[in-house]
Amino acid sequence: MLIGVLFALAAGLVWGLVFVVPLMLPDYPAAVLSCGRYVAFGLIALPLAWLDRRNLAGLARADWLEALKLSTVGNLLYYLCLAAAIQRAGGPLPTMIIGTLPVVIAVCANLRNARRDGRLPWLKLLPSLGLIAAGIACVNQVELAHLRAQTDLDLPRYLSGALLALVAVACWTWYPLRNADWLRTHAQRSPRSWATAQGLATLPLALAGYAALWLWSAAVGTQPWGNGVAFAMPLGPQPLLFVGLMLSMGLLASWLGTLCWNEASQRLPTTLAGQLIVFETLSALAYAFMLRGEWPQPLTLLGIALLVAGVIWALRIKPV
Repeated sequence: MLIGVLFALAAGLVWGLVFVVPLMLPDYPAAVLSCGRYVAFGLIALPLAWLDRRNLAGLARADWLEALKLSTVGNLLYYLCLAAAIQRAGGPLPTMIIGTLPVVIAVCANLRNARRDGRLPWLKLLPSLGLIAAGIACVNQVELAHLRAQTDLDLPRYLSGALLALVAVACWTWYPLRNADWLRTHAQRSPRSWATAQGLATLPLALAGYAALWLWSAAVGTQPWGNGVAFAMPLGPQPLLFVGLMLSMGLLASWLGTLCWNEASQRLPTTLAGQLIVFETLSALAYAFMLRGEWPQPLTLLGIALLVAGVIWALRIKPV
């Protein structure tokens, strides 16, 4: 149990890094960050694929198409929306919205296949949803006050960031449900091989996306993103920092984080493992405030506590 919890904590610590990279590279468009991260992950997946080539050879054409769909939505589109949300609304609010994923997934599972997975009683879920809504409202209040204190308040930009975070939640609600469907339908397949297959499927998508961004930038000029900041492809104004962070995310968040989470999932009950996803949210919030160089305000801490309480409440409800 202790080793499993430590693995889950390690996964949360490295997954939290992806929430602060957009803040460390504010001049980089979200599309460049998303494609750059998954080019790095795809390159890391290549040697893993060679080691696992026998299992991968057994995948059918339909399986590779499914891996392509999962990679498009769960990798590229998800991180595109998340990075854009963080750059527009700051770190805390999008992180809190993403932190609702365990409960959102549970609610969606209630609506789609209760015969297979069981159904969570709606009345027992309502207190949890109320706690989460109150937590997000508390953090939102603090972040709006933080914006009002700035001379260049841009409320539409902030609201668009919150909306993009909701789109990211939708992407990563669809992804685990669809991914679980494939794994249960193909119980004889290795989950490790399936993860590698998705990494391989991500690579050509990310390369094509990066090439398209490069061509568009060359056609429009050095300021094609409309923010007044000169941005020269392929590596932008801080090439060494950009390459280092992309490789770090590809290795740590995309590969090591998944490895640690798989190790935790083998050792812990599913109900406990689900609750420990909160480590990701708490890590991301901690990194965001460290980057700001300030402590969270009391209302922000209250919002975080309400979110954690709401998620734990929901995940302790047993399916019927």
